[in-house]
Amino acid sequence: MMIHLKQVAHGLGLPFGQRTMTYNSRLAQELGKWAESEGQGHEFHNAVFRAYFAEGLNIGKPHVLVKVAESVNLNGKDAMDTIQSRTCREAVDLDWKRSTEKSVTAVPTFVFNGQVLVGAQKYKALEKILLSNKVERRKL
Repeated sequence: MMIHLKQVAHGLGLPFGQRTMTYNSRLAQELGKWAESEGQGHEFHNAVFRAYFAEGLNIGKPHVLVKVAESVNLNGKDAMDTIQSRTCREAVDLDWKRSTEKSVTAVPTFVFNGQVLVGAQKYKALEKILLSNKVERRKL
């Protein structure tokens, strides 16, 4: 499985290091919800991805997550408060409930009007499903 993940990451130009452990990502998911509410969701999710998959860091540890949050200019004290109070627990529970109801078995999973793409996908596959669902291209 790790060989396949590494090949996919390489094919997509994503960082992927040698990982020897799998860590619980629950707190990272909760902190990600908080980061989204702070307008830094995308940046935080990318930083957590790099920390976990490229650097092999234990994203189940609060101090690691605080450093990740700080690396994208989020307040470290607020991040720790969010982790300790479990402020975003219910939001993540709701996400998991919806995933179960929709039979999502892998991440990422993209669902558009009943069409499903599972796993990391090339740009062309995402573009095709978006265009087939009449999502307009953004003008840059």
